[in-house]
Amino acid sequence: MPRIIAGTARGIRLSTPEGLETRPTADGRKEAIFSSIQFEIPESRFLDLFAGCGAAGLEALSRGAAEAVFVESGREAAACIRENMRRTRLTGRIFAEDVLAALDRLAAEGSRFDIVFMDPPYHQGYEALVTQALARLDLVADGGLVVIESAADTEVEVPEGFREVRCKQYRVTKFTMWRKNRGEET
Repeated sequence: MPRIIAGTARGIRLSTPEGLETRPTADGRKEAIFSSIQFEIPESRFLDLFAGCGAAGLEALSRGAAEAVFVESGREAAACIRENMRRTRLTGRIFAEDVLAALDRLAAEGSRFDIVFMDPPYHQGYEALVTQALARLDLVADGGLVVIESAADTEVEVPEGFREVRCKQYRVTKFTMWRKNRGEET
C-alpha cells in the first residue's frame, strides 16, 4: 500500500484499486523523484496523468502544491483518488476520462502546469502521444517540468521547446525529466 512520504499528510496510507490495471510508484522511487523536485513543488500547479490512486498528485499537494489535477480513465482508480483525497484531507480536480480528451479540455480552459507527472501503461506508446499533446497544446508553463515514469527500454523524443535535465534508471523502470524552455530560450 503506497503512502504519502512528506508534508501535511505524511505517513497516510493510500487506497489502491484491485487488480493489475494500476501499479503505484514504489515509495522509494517516489521519494527520490520528489526529493529532486522538492523546491519546485510549493505553490505549483501539478498535473498527474494516468494518476492511478493519485499518489503523485497527493504527494505534491501534501508538500505544498497550490493545485493538483488528476487524469485517470479507470472508474475504480478514479474512485480511489476520491477516497484518498478524503483520507488525506487534500483536494484536487479529477478528470475521469481518456488522457488525450482531458488534455484537450484543460487546454480549452487555458490551463498551464508547472509540473506534469505521467506514469502511463508500459509499452503502449502513450509517452510519445502525451508529450506531443502537452507541447502542441502548450500545457506546460515556461520553465515547467515533465516527469515521465516508463519502462527502462522506452525511448521518447524530447519535443521542441524542451530539454532533458535528468534520466534515472531503476532496474526495469526509468524516470526521465524534461524542462520547458523559457520564452527567451530556443
